[in-house]
Amino acid sequence: MMKTQWILICCMLFALLTAVFAVINVDKVKVNFLFAQPDMPLILVILGSTLLGGLIVGAFGMLRGYKMQRTIRQQDRLLQAWKQATGLEEPPIPAEPSQEQPHEQTTAPQS
Repeated sequence: MMKTQWILICCMLFALLTAVFAVINVDKVKVNFLFAQPDMPLILVILGSTLLGGLIVGAFGMLRGYKMQRTIRQQDRLLQAWKQATGLEEPPIPAEPSQEQPHEQTTAPQS
């Protein structure tokens, strides 16, 4: 919960800094779109670029969340199938490796 609040605060600070930076830069600039070169106020270029960047990052975040949800559903199906096949409620917890030294292997004498 706290992490989400910090992310929200950082996003708001970034938005505020971007808005202040954009308001300071109101001169007209020539923007090259390959097919046209309109003169636009720099404030629109800055805000548009920030918005487009945020949309791209958000789309990748949504894609990542979708993939995680799909993986979780697949793992849940595998767990349910395992429970039905074994009749157990929970998978066994693997034993921790012992702290003993590994046994040395004996080698056959060479002739």
